[in-house]
Formats: sequence, C-alpha cells, structure tokens
Amino acid sequence: MTPPIAITFTGRTLLLLDDPALVTAQLGGLSLAWSPELALRDDISTDEITPAWACYYHDETLGQFPYVGLRCGDAFPVTRHAVSRGGFVASVSGRRRGKGSSREASPFAERAAGIRLIVAQSFERIYRENCQNLGLFTTTDFTVLDAVLRGAPVPLEFFTRGEGPITRGIIEEGGLFPYNRARLKGLRHVPRPRTVARPMTLAEKLVARHWLNGPDEPDGVPAVKPGDEGFVRCDLRFSHEYVTPMAAQLWTTALGDDARVTDPGSILLFRDHLTFLDDALTEERKADGLLDAALALKTAQEAFALKHGVRLYGELAEGRGSEAICHSKVLEAHALPGQIIVGTDSHTPHAGAIGCLAFGIGTTAMANAWLTRDVRLVVPPTVRVHVHNTLPPGATAKDLMLELLRVPYVREGHAIGKVLEYCGPAVTALPIDERATLTNMVAEVGGFSALVPPDEETVRFLMRERGLAESVVRGLLEGLESDAGAEYEAIIELDGATIRPLVALPGDPGNGVAVRDLGALITIDIAYAGSCTAGKKSDLDMYAEVFAAAAARGERIPPQVRCYIQVGSQAVRRHAEEHGYLALFAAVGATVLEPGCGACINAGPGVSFDRETVTISAINRNFPGRSGPGQVYLASPYTVAASALAGWITAWDPNPACTDAD
Repeated sequence: MTPPIAITFTGRTLLLLDDPALVTAQLGGLSLAWSPELALRDDISTDEITPAWACYYHDETLGQFPYVGLRCGDAFPVTRHAVSRGGFVASVSGRRRGKGSSREASPFAERAAGIRLIVAQSFERIYRENCQNLGLFTTTDFTVLDAVLRGAPVPLEFFTRGEGPITRGIIEEGGLFPYNRARLKGLRHVPRPRTVARPMTLAEKLVARHWLNGPDEPDGVPAVKPGDEGFVRCDLRFSHEYVTPMAAQLWTTALGDDARVTDPGSILLFRDHLTFLDDALTEERKADGLLDAALALKTAQEAFALKHGVRLYGELAEGRGSEAICHSKVLEAHALPGQIIVGTDSHTPHAGAIGCLAFGIGTTAMANAWLTRDVRLVVPPTVRVHVHNTLPPGATAKDLMLELLRVPYVREGHAIGKVLEYCGPAVTALPIDERATLTNMVAEVGGFSALVPPDEETVRFLMRERGLAESVVRGLLEGLESDAGAEYEAIIELDGATIRPLVALPGDPGNGVAVRDLGALITIDIAYAGSCTAGKKSDLDMYAEVFAAAAARGERIPPQVRCYIQVGSQAVRRHAEEHGYLALFAAVGATVLEPGCGACINAGPGVSFDRETVTISAINRNFPGRSGPGQVYLASPYTVAASALAGWITAWDPNPACTDAD
C-alpha cells in the first residue's frame, strides 16, 4: 500500500482543560479554539482516559467511554457517549499525556469514539507507541490545530518528521500490524545499526545481545547507542485477562482463525486482575452488565490459551483469587538475568530486580510479538541512580522510591522513557523483593525500564527460589555489568541514610512528604497491604514484624479500620503460613486475601465507594479513581501496618524505647 501524501481531519477538536465548565460546554456543542491562555490538563493518566471498569470491554464498545474518568478540578465532566456523539476528531491536552497503566484500551477507546489525532505537550512512551500501533496520529506541534480547524490537509511528513525508520514506517503503513505484514513480505526493511564498539550500560548490552538481524542471521550486534531503532528478540512474553482478549481479537482480525502463535512455551497468560471484582462493583455497575463483560474476558483468555497451547496461571477453584499476580510469578519462577521480557502491563520492569531488561508494551505490540517473537525498540538512554550508605531501620525501598519521585530531575519529567540503573551500597544491601519495588515503580517515574545489576544476592535468590546450581547462576551473570566508561544521561545521587518514612498524598505518587511532616492527624478507614509491589515475601515479613509487636502488647486493629493483606502469589501465601503469619494477621484483625490485583485496580476488597473514604495503601500508584473515588495515600508496608493499628497515618518506630534525634 502506498502511504498517503496528506491527511485531512474532518471534525471537531476537544480541549481537555482544567476548567470543567469549559469541557462540559464543548461536549454540549461549543467549538473552542486552542490558545496558550487556556489551561490544559496535565498528567492525564490512562486510568482517567479509560477507568478500570471501562476496560472490561475489549471491542468497539470502548468508544462509549473515553475520558469518563477525567478529573477537572473536583468534577468529572465527561459522561458515557459524550465524546462519541460530539463529532470530535482531535483531542488536546498538556504534559505527560497517557501516564500510568500501559492499557491500550485508552487509545483504542479514543479511536472507537472517532478521535484520529492526539495533540499534547508531551507523551508517555507506551501510550504514544500504542497510538501509533493503532494508526492514531500524535504530535506535540500545536500548529496542526489550525489545519484541523480549517479542514486543510496535513502532510504525512508532519507526523513522521524526526522519527526513526521503523516508527516512520508504522505511521506510514497505518499501524503495527500492516507494518509487520510488509516487513515479513520483505516490503519494509529494518536498517542495521551502524554504532561502533563503545562502552555500554547494562541495559544497552542486553539490547545489543538481543538485536534482531536478517532472517538467516544470528541475533546480536557489537554495540548500540541511545536512539538506535530496531527489533529485539524476546525471551518471555506475558499478558493478563485485561489485555489478552483484545490482543486475540486483533490477532484473528489480522491473521485469521488458523494462525498460531510462535514458540508458545515462551508465552504466559494470567488471570490475576479481576477475580475479586464482585466485591468492588456497585449494584448499578452490575446492572449495566460490567460483571458479565469482565467474565467474558476470562472466558476469551481461557479459549485462547487452550487453542494455542499457552500456559495460563488461572484463578483458584473457588473463583476468589488467582494462582499469582503476573509480576510476582514472573520474578519467582521465570525471569533470568540477561533476558529481555515484555508484558502488557506498565509494571513489567518488576523482573529487572535480577538484572534482566523487562518493559511494558501495548496490546497491538503483544499480538504482533505472538507472531514475530520480537518487539520494536528505540534504545533508551540510561540514568544511574546511586544510593549511598544504607537505609536506616524502618525505612524501605518504597520510601526510597517515593523520595526518588520527589527529585527535581524525575518530578520535572526528565526521566520519562529512560532506563534507571539502581546501584550503590543501599541498593546492594536490599533483598531481591525490595529491589523489585524499585524496578516495579519505574512505571511511576515514566521510565522505559529499570534494573539492578545482578550480584551475590541474585545468586542466593536464584539458588534458593529456583533450585538452580551455583555454577549455572554464575554462568548467567557473566558480563552483566555496565562497562567502565559507559555513558549515562544523568546520575542521581541519594543518601540512603537520610531516607525516612514517606507518604504520597492523594492524586499522584510524586506527592511525597515525610510522615512526620504531615501536620494534622489523618484518620483512615482502610489499610490495604498488597499488590505486586507490596505482596512479596519481604513485604509480608514487614507486616508481620509490626503486627507481632502489637500482638505482644495485646493490641488489635481498631474496628473502624478495615485492613486487608493481599498476597502476590501462592508461594507468598505458603511463606506466610509456614512462618505463622496467617494466624498472626487474623489475631490482630487483618483480613488475608488470595492473590490478585484487587483494590490496586479498583477491583476487589479495599476499594472505596465515596470521596470521603481515606485509604493508606502499599500499592504503586494513587491516580484519581485508581482504587475508587476516595483519597488514597501511598506508603511502605511498615507505615501501612502501623497506620492500621493506630487508626491514623503514622510511621512505624522499630525501636520505641529510643527517640529519633532528627
């Protein structure tokens, strides 16, 4: 197919603004021209574009829902059908559009509602790639809006200018599937990188090892540098029930019913997000058919797994809980140092804790990877995060992460799309589970991925958790360190000894403040301890440490606080049972839940149902509506447990007999 020379966008432009009245007026028929004086909404997350409940649909029905979770001031001005009935062809917003979840349901919903052009001051990587993969046009050049207003054609080169050959080809072909069809037919050629040998970071080394060359050539190139664009071979590909059905539908539409996935043994599927959904849906939502839609996701994923012979970690026999959360199981049982792993979830970098390069991709990219076993990649720059000294007692990787999110370089968005490489004494002193908190939450930074160079702790972990021989593990680790002289885009230096318990105020994980600086007492209604970020073995150890001390004093969680501890996998549950934690948690009044994403995605016990509910949570993000309409404060496992006991937000004192001199 010959690419068009120009694109004409026929329709209205919707400005997503801070002022809810102006958004409502546009939905009612007002045509509003953009001007710099208008305050565009920044930091629009995919949770706001398509809230979790909207993603229970995986077809054109999604076109009824774009922006229904958009918060403007204290209002939610967009209602169901409002965008699709408004005749909009373009959508405009401010900085960091599409942050948060990797859900491709968001641009899919926009496209299904008639949107063809997304204009923003800046984009999150996965969201922008998802738009391109689906054939949506994106730009940060606001001059295009004048052409839309006049109905004038926009040269296709306007959208491909400055892009690498692969991204340019995807835009010209109208999406990733048509591009890959052309690639496999030899109609599109991927140029080989011309980078000469150079010192490389660990992430760059892994990309170079996995670089895809011609069909009859072995993988790998001598060197890569930031900006090189190509395809990399994946060692592992995984998705969950939120995404698999849409990917399967895209697969069948593009390739037909008879097509089969490539190398099914390196594909994993998970039923981990929605097994507790019945507890989180209001009767009104159930009446709207959302529970039935969610169950259809389960059925579609099971059918795809059976048809293609793919391993599915499913739900428990009683239907409440799952075998494991995807990130927990990938790190526990599958990831290996030096691998490249892709998953349809922004927290896929969780597995980077043992020195692999793991990153999130969208639905279309996954459907294509089922066929090609590769994904496109523009080599990202690496930012080194060096943490000196060691964390003091009572401070955790979560506190370190909340501190990092406050660093101006990160807060101002300079780390978006970068790889974070964590190092330094404070990092090497952490167990693998705590390192996984750091790599998991690179999603909140907006980073491409994160990893920790493997070391002796990695060796111990793989021998203990996998039963691997020491010689095998040490063989895997060979060469897995950054070269002397490797180039980093930036180096962030933190003093681990100064880290204190932090809490992120409602609305964004970057809203971190020290617990001791909160001022007024903040009473809580819910304490939620769990998710992929905080349902690991080390996290359970922390909850137990706080609750054991309380039980020894005869204390219990007050009746007005609902406390939930949700484990990340059955292996974590066995760990808790073997150490007596399950009995301890019950004794202090906490409810233990089987594995699942649950309240973290507004789909299980621990969600709020009104704006007044206050939750202290150990999850990774607290964007508006993420865990219900209430106010969610993020904190470490220690702080969540201590707050559950107190009834208000407070840090845990590991040595109450001493006074903090600070």
